[in-house]
Amino acid sequence: MSEPAISTPEPTSPDQPDPHRWWGLAVIALAQLMVVLDATIVNIALPSAQHDLHLTNGNRQWVITAYTLAFGGLLLLGGRVADLVGRKRTFIIGLIGFAAASALGGGAVNGSMLFAARALQGAFAALLAPSALSLLTTTFSLGRERAKAFGIYGAIAGAGAAIGLLLGGILTEFLDWRWCLYVNVPIAAITVFGALTLLSDRQGQKESHLDIPGAILGCGGLVAIVYAVSEAESKGWSSVLVITLLIVGGALLAVFAWWQKRAPHPMLPLHIVSERSRGGSMIAMGTATLAMFGLFLFLTYYLQNVLGYSPLRAGAAYLPMSAMLIIASTQISARLLHYIPPRLLISPGMLIGAGGLFALTYIGPHSNYVEHILPGTMLLGLGMGLVFMPVMATATSGVAPQDSGVTSATVNTAQQVGGSIGTSLLNTIATTTTASYLASHMRPGISKSQQAQLSKTAVVHGFNIATGWAAGFMVVGSVVAYLMVTARSPRQRETADAEAGAEAGAEAAAGAEGTPG
Repeated sequence: MSEPAISTPEPTSPDQPDPHRWWGLAVIALAQLMVVLDATIVNIALPSAQHDLHLTNGNRQWVITAYTLAFGGLLLLGGRVADLVGRKRTFIIGLIGFAAASALGGGAVNGSMLFAARALQGAFAALLAPSALSLLTTTFSLGRERAKAFGIYGAIAGAGAAIGLLLGGILTEFLDWRWCLYVNVPIAAITVFGALTLLSDRQGQKESHLDIPGAILGCGGLVAIVYAVSEAESKGWSSVLVITLLIVGGALLAVFAWWQKRAPHPMLPLHIVSERSRGGSMIAMGTATLAMFGLFLFLTYYLQNVLGYSPLRAGAAYLPMSAMLIIASTQISARLLHYIPPRLLISPGMLIGAGGLFALTYIGPHSNYVEHILPGTMLLGLGMGLVFMPVMATATSGVAPQDSGVTSATVNTAQQVGGSIGTSLLNTIATTTTASYLASHMRPGISKSQQAQLSKTAVVHGFNIATGWAAGFMVVGSVVAYLMVTARSPRQRETADAEAGAEAGAEAAAGAEGTPG
């Protein structure tokens, strides 16, 4: 039986780099942008979708949750599938499925149809994201080119969520909320064509087997935890359902770790996450996205509901932060990573990001964007641009080709689960703080206008406290990254290898001189 049309050729050797690799990077980056922005693009469109499809306040959250639940829960499985059947093949299947699910969601006639489409999007994104990152890892494996490629990819991964908010505002304001989903179809079509013509990859490992018990345990544990943090937004962290799901998820992941030591073909070989620098990079990724995605929720609500911004204006407010993130990632991180250890970028970057978040704790109900919001968001963008690129490059460095897919999936899992936990945890802190402020400041007999003003002040106070917690998490992440990420820079490794080679040569020469003729 002949191979399908999307069969992947063997990759070129490091001595003969793929001549299409930079065009291939554009294809990979476009796919990653589509996946990342889709986590936020529907946020601004949600009020319009709720009105059109008659969603209740209780079930509207499933437009977001269905995507993150499937995406975060299935990432490890998607990474291993990419390793087994081939990264390019998995990449193309993920693109086609994602486009079909987006079209289904855009044409939704009721809430159930939209929720199902969003879950399908998440499932195919779980195939697409790890295969994209692993293709990047194997296409750019050495030297300055790797740093430059990861700088571009890190900028996309970091800025994609903010770009999604802007694009969601444009499409909702000038077209229709459904175009926030339809827009993926032409993007995916272009990316599929580019993947077929520009990307190369090895064949999948057909002799290997999928770890079915590991898939059930690992994916089940992640689904339980992501579902728990999504429910915590509406039910609170003390809810019996949330606590039960967290316990079940933790237990399943503990059994998963035990099984991975004994499985003949483990889904996640534990040496991938136990390596010190790689583990520290993944913790840094989770902590950074925990703080960043929580801020997106607060700031979007603050701009539209407190300051009265339109969806388009609210989305445009994120542009300077995105620009700073892209500049820092491509022009600072990508240029310096070849010369300095990654922790000297990651740790200071998280401290700068914490400073930006701390500056945003001083916003008030009538703050000016240029004076009070812009400086903090630009500092955050600068800090995250220093973090995302070296984190991804370090986490995927030195991995065997057969494990690149599942390693990439683990990095994406850290990002996705960190974002989900951050949104729920910080939102819970904000809402409880707001309620406490109202309870302590509300007085009988005040006018309706005074009540409205007090409510705005209470909401902003809740945002400020939660943003302060986000800054604290970022500081903790900075310390962890500095202590754990001990990998050397490529220049240091090259120097050490050259010195070791010279020393070995000198010893061999000395031995030859001492040998009788």
